[in-house]
Amino acid sequence: GVTDLRKTYKTLEAMQKAGLLLLVHGEVTSSDIDLFDREAVFIDQQLIPLRRDFPELKIVFEHITTKEAAQYVQQADRFTAATITAHHLLYNRNAIFTGGVRPHYYCLPVLKRETHRLALVEAATSGSDRFFLGTDSAPHPAHLKEHASGCAGCYTAHAAIEMYAEAFDNAGALDKLEGFASFHGPAFYDLPRNEGTITLRRESWTPPDSFAFGEAQLKPLRSGEALPWRVVA
Repeated sequence: GVTDLRKTYKTLEAMQKAGLLLLVHGEVTSSDIDLFDREAVFIDQQLIPLRRDFPELKIVFEHITTKEAAQYVQQADRFTAATITAHHLLYNRNAIFTGGVRPHYYCLPVLKRETHRLALVEAATSGSDRFFLGTDSAPHPAHLKEHASGCAGCYTAHAAIEMYAEAFDNAGALDKLEGFASFHGPAFYDLPRNEGTITLRRESWTPPDSFAFGEAQLKPLRSGEALPWRVVA
């Protein structure tokens, strides 16, 4: 992996010139950095200098999790955007520990405190075209999640748009969901919008407890729990 962004500067210079996008999981993972501070430290130590050196490089700050990241993108220019996951809109870090350790809510970047979740919801539902959908859905066999050294990642692909609808509905902002899910991303990537449509209905349903995953089983987020929205067409 990349240990020093400066070692990639020739590549980044070519990307900026060609109009290619840099998609970055923004965390500093040094052992002296607190796990919950990795994203904020990345902004200060890496992203701000990177943006200064490459002012017209299009950057997508992938699956942001903090108030600091949301504010950075809101205050940045048109060359910076961010994706937000459904699980970071719906849950804070309490979800990992309520009633015991719940490994299927463990992901990286890790869920943060409630103040950060609320900042993400505000950003996602603001209507700003700099924020758009990015699921970061990560399938891992259940036995590798329910493990002494479990894998990081939440599997949400089975009901991602339904969970986004739930988050936007909770915020009273269903009218902003289509832009976040379907318009802002293509606009930032300079790509045409998808002309297909889906239909969501307020209808309770329950995802299965697990899916077959090769020889193993995959436990989706919210398995066995009712979801209030459903794709019907």
